[in-house]
Amino acid sequence: MVYAKSKEQKLWKKHLISIICVVIASFIMSCNIKSFVRAGNLLPGGFTGLSLLIQRIALELLGISLPYSIINITLNAIPAYIGFKTIGKKFTGYSILMIVLNSFLVDLIPAMPITSDPLLVSVFGGIFNGLAISIALHGKASSGGTDFIAVYLSDRWNTSSWNFVFGLNTIILMISGILFGWEAALYSIIFQFVSTQIIGQLYQRDQRTTLFIVTADPNSLEKALLTYTHHGITRFEGKGCYKDEPRTLLYTVVSANEVKDVVQFVRTYDPKAFVNITKSIKIDGRFYKEPME
Repeated sequence: MVYAKSKEQKLWKKHLISIICVVIASFIMSCNIKSFVRAGNLLPGGFTGLSLLIQRIALELLGISLPYSIINITLNAIPAYIGFKTIGKKFTGYSILMIVLNSFLVDLIPAMPITSDPLLVSVFGGIFNGLAISIALHGKASSGGTDFIAVYLSDRWNTSSWNFVFGLNTIILMISGILFGWEAALYSIIFQFVSTQIIGQLYQRDQRTTLFIVTADPNSLEKALLTYTHHGITRFEGKGCYKDEPRTLLYTVVSANEVKDVVQFVRTYDPKAFVNITKSIKIDGRFYKEPME
């Protein structure tokens, strides 16, 4: 009974964290669009950028003012369906919440340009855009569109695919350059590049870290560690050269965002364990990844 209650509390805590992340990310992204993005006539890439591009084409070429919310929600309908089928129901649900909330906030928040310097707009707009997407991803959500593609490919390929998505966004920006001039389009590419780098630094689920754990008590630690992380472990027997005592090396690879928790877990079993933490550039083979749900 107590275990079931504790499990339910953890579940509600996860829901609450996800909703808070979605609200904060939506607000940051909406304010960014109505300040930096609009001030520099930039396109932030992805379906957000595509929505702004369609809105701009309709206004300047057809003289029709289309609401951003209708365009963005319509464009994201198909990616949301694909995300529901391939990534996870909860992830897609939170993503839809962010898409809708962000869409209406963009229509409701008044324009508030901070600076007209195109380079400052590109750099700081990209920083805030990357920050918003990273917060959403931390809450197991996304801003929709190409973010669905990035998360799906990252899970499929076991590596970060945000640079690949940056390439797709660059194509959208090139189209904008052909239609409305190259200066804004090139600054938009800087914006998107900065945003991609911020996501790469803040969102570590797609990054891998190798742990070399030297311990004198391997039997209890390795079994507990297997259960705790669900990651494979390779065991090497050796000898400590300083005291000439037997030592065991446990080799495992975890996600970068798991490192802190895993090291703390190791300490509970062996406070004297020596842990060497190294960044893994790429892995090839099976790797357990917690589902997005």
